[in-house]
Amino acid sequence: MHEQQAAVREMRGKMFSPGRPTVAWRQDRVAFWAEIAKGEKTDDAAVAAGVSSPVGYRWFRHAGGVNPCLSPTVSGRYLSFSEREDIALFRAQGLGVREIARRVNRSPSTISRELRRNASTRTAHLEYRATTAQWHAERRAQRPKPAKLATNQRLRSYVQDRLSGRVHAADGRVLGPEGPKWQGKNKPHRGDRRWVQGWSPEQISNRLKVEFPHDESMRISHEAIYQALYVEGRGALKRELVACLRSGRALRIPRKRVGRRSWDHVTNDVLISERPAEAEDRAVPGHWEGDLVIGLKRSAIGTIVERTTRFTMLIHLPREPGYGQQPRTKNGPALAGYGAITMKNRLAESMTTLPDQLCRSLTWDRGKELSAHAEFTVETNIPVFFADPKSPWQRGTNENTNGLLRQYFPKGTDLTRWSAEELDAVATTLNSRPRKVLGWRTPAEAFDDHLRSL
Repeated sequence: MHEQQAAVREMRGKMFSPGRPTVAWRQDRVAFWAEIAKGEKTDDAAVAAGVSSPVGYRWFRHAGGVNPCLSPTVSGRYLSFSEREDIALFRAQGLGVREIARRVNRSPSTISRELRRNASTRTAHLEYRATTAQWHAERRAQRPKPAKLATNQRLRSYVQDRLSGRVHAADGRVLGPEGPKWQGKNKPHRGDRRWVQGWSPEQISNRLKVEFPHDESMRISHEAIYQALYVEGRGALKRELVACLRSGRALRIPRKRVGRRSWDHVTNDVLISERPAEAEDRAVPGHWEGDLVIGLKRSAIGTIVERTTRFTMLIHLPREPGYGQQPRTKNGPALAGYGAITMKNRLAESMTTLPDQLCRSLTWDRGKELSAHAEFTVETNIPVFFADPKSPWQRGTNENTNGLLRQYFPKGTDLTRWSAEELDAVATTLNSRPRKVLGWRTPAEAFDDHLRSL
């Protein structure tokens, strides 16, 4: 008995305890990353792959957001998980090796080897379970190739120095702030970052060819550097060096997700191309343009401007109770003052004070603050349209007005310190200035003329 156990252990080789079998197999990971490539969120991709959200987040974080590009299927020469389930079922029924081989259409030696190598225990009486057998097979199939940066100390030192090397003065003194301690998150919002050389991986990769033209060992692609930074377990570069990248991004973001992340609320029926043609020539009043003036510490002021008269209204957006007193929570309530629900309510309060004839449409930037535009339209009967990406000229009146407002609300200042009464005073001041485009009349006079005509 002891000789047989020793033979089994020797054949299976040195291994650690399997513990709990893995929660998903290759096809599940392939399905997960296929959904990520489509731009789906991690939660939705996990649901599509049939795994829990924590598992999906763990896969995404360990891979650094980099698609491992797994093959959808393994070669037919290897047993699949469904075949192992059949083997386990037939084995439990007491069938012999040759009968199992005939039923699964495999060689008897393949079945015999499978029952010995991938069994559930290390004793002579081997119980065969499909999940543990699949775990053994995947563990044995791993052929991790050592990263070039892990084996070449000289190349690794060169890359690290160009990424994280400090900025020095002429006399050798280290300059710049130290920066916060890296905690696995993205770069600090409105905080100091450590001054480093900050070469991009592409610059490092191509500079190696210039400095070492005849040394082929000093070659590495920029993608290999990115993966050494993002992918957990490579062991070549420290993960905290991602803070030295210009983006400061701790995880790679799929391209498809970048386009969908900010503009999910913009559908085809609310594009600016669907706006009534009468809004273009400014002949008919009642078409408005809106946006936010952003200040320090997530403060903001809402601005809406009428296209024909240039009449301006400012929307007071104070912070919600609890801001700064409780830690920020993911998917928690927006306490900064311009969350979707808060913005919708404040905007509705301001525009419902006007006659219906002067509230024909509202054109907004693509910010998430107006993602509740459908509810706003239902409450106020004012259709909302969104400008095209990176096209501020489609809201030129509002952009010009925001530039004028910077005289009163400079960048880098906290805008929540101003009350609604003070904002009304600034709006009145702006509406009392004569404008060349109005024949040197004021926006207030032009707007009052339209009110009287109604």
